Formats: sequence, structure tokens, C-alpha cells
Amino acid sequence: MTTNQKLGLLAATLLALSLPFIADSNRFLAFVLGMTFISLLWATGMNLMYGFVGLMPLMFAGIAGIAAYAMVHLTRNAGWSFWQSMPAATLLAALVGVALGLPALRLKGFYFTLCSLVIQSVLTLAFIFFPKYTNGDTGINQIAPPAWFGRTKLTGLGLEVVIAAVAIAGVLFCAWLVRTDLGKRFVAVREDDVLAEAIGIDTVRTKIVAFFLVSLYAGIGGCFYAVYVGFVSPRAFDVLVSLNIWLYVAFGGRGTLVGPIIGTVILAPIPFLLQDIQAFKEILSGSMIIVITLIMPAGIYGAYLAWRQNKPSRQAQITVQEQRV
Repeated sequence: MTTNQKLGLLAATLLALSLPFIADSNRFLAFVLGMTFISLLWATGMNLMYGFVGLMPLMFAGIAGIAAYAMVHLTRNAGWSFWQSMPAATLLAALVGVALGLPALRLKGFYFTLCSLVIQSVLTLAFIFFPKYTNGDTGINQIAPPAWFGRTKLTGLGLEVVIAAVAIAGVLFCAWLVRTDLGKRFVAVREDDVLAEAIGIDTVRTKIVAFFLVSLYAGIGGCFYAVYVGFVSPRAFDVLVSLNIWLYVAFGGRGTLVGPIIGTVILAPIPFLLQDIQAFKEILSGSMIIVITLIMPAGIYGAYLAWRQNKPSRQAQITVQEQRV
């Protein structure tokens, strides 16, 4: 990483950490910002699997739901603090996710996506039809915010700064991971898993490791979602949530670090800003999926990278044409 890239990364980090302070005077915008940071954490995890491994995990939201419900039960019934229950619930969700997804991880492409969709549907039904643990479709409300330094409740600006720091840490970890040997194996599996197997990469084990890491992202985001919103229900972790997270990645540009940030910043606030016109919101989301699929399959940042790569050759062609004239 060059000096300019390091300075740019530092500036972006400082800007992101300062946003909660800037938006604190307007609590609605501050809440939207907090939800955007949670969505960014989820989108970064989705990008790790969808962008760098090449598999689309539609059970992503279900894994986040497992962590959220587990965290609520550990804090309410076992008397654990949030900072104790969050890593335990996240690890539990990741292990359950790997156990449920193990058959799917042996599949490829569309078949993995279809299998993960089935798993997500099963998890959503489990959240609904096990009311003893989830309170059914009614959900669980009045979830207490985490305590900070004793009995002081971490709410408002303080919680939003913590969520922003966690989201930034998730992005930085992903940036570091994709540059390691493990990250290079992820990309090799994405490009050609048969060739990757031929050169000695255990593709199934690589997918399992990737899915475990992705599940950690989902679980951490699910726990912070529960304490930030103060309410969880099966509808908060259904397949539409997984599709929205995927849309953030696809819209911005999968397989890049900047793409999910662009997609999340543009799309995540829309449901809150357009909450009074629900029908238009759904139409807009569907239209964006069609536009991205047909016009910009590589996403906004992917299209920009392609344009920048082709720009010198276009200039060379213009020079050649001028010389001919």
C-alpha cells in the first residue's frame, strides 16, 4: 500500500468516525447513520463471500438473527453483559451457520444460492414457530442497550460511535484479509475452483473458512442491530434483508473494497428516507436490481475501474485517428 493510499485510508477513517458527532443534532439522521454503519458491516461480510469467493449466501440475515436472539437470551436469562454475550452469540451463530451451510458449500454457483435460500427460509420459519425463544412474529422489544463502564448505558451518540468503529474495523480487516495468502485462495476459488483444486487448494475447506468469517460479520452486526433498534423480529432477518445486503454489494461493485461502501451509502438510507411512500420504495429497489443486472453488472465502482482501464487505449485510438487525418 502506497503512502497516498495510507493517507487516504486514514482520512476516510477519521471522516467516518466524525459523522456521528456531525449528525448528533438531528436524531433521525443520526439513527439513519447508525443503521447505515450496521448495513456497511453486513455488506462487507457479504462482499467477502460474494465478491471474493464467488458464492452468494442468502442465509446471511438468518445467521444475523441467530446471533441477535442468542444475545438477547444471554443478557436477559443468563445475566450476561452485552460485551460477554455478543462474542458468544456471534460464535454460536457462526458455528450453526457453518453446520447448516456445510452441504451447500460443496455446491457451486446457482446451486449454492438456491440451497442457501432454502436454509434462510427454514431459519425464518424457525424464528416464527418457536415463540418460546423468539416470541414468534411479535418479536422481542425493549432490548436494553449495552452498559459502559459500570451501569452507564451506552446509547445515542456513544453507541453510534462504537458501531461506526466496529464497521470501520470490519472494512479494514477485510482489506487486510484479501491481501493475505488466504485471501488469494478465496480469489482463486472464485476464478476457477477446478483449477484451484488442481494446484493443491482445498476448495471446500477454503469455502468453509470464508463462510465462518462471513458468519462472524453477520453475527456481530445482528447483535448491534438488536441493541441499537431495541427490537428484533423474524421480519428483521428474513430473505429480503439478505437480498438488500446483496444489492448493496452488487450496486457498488463486488470484489472491491470501495464498492460495498458506495452501495451502502447510497441504498441503505433509502428505506428510512422514503418510509412514508412504501410502494415507491419497493418499486425503486426492484428497478435498481434490474438496472444493475443489465447496465452495470460490475457495479458503480466496477464500471469506473473498467472505464479508467480503457481510458488510455481510447486516447491512443484518438491519437492514431488524428495522425491518419
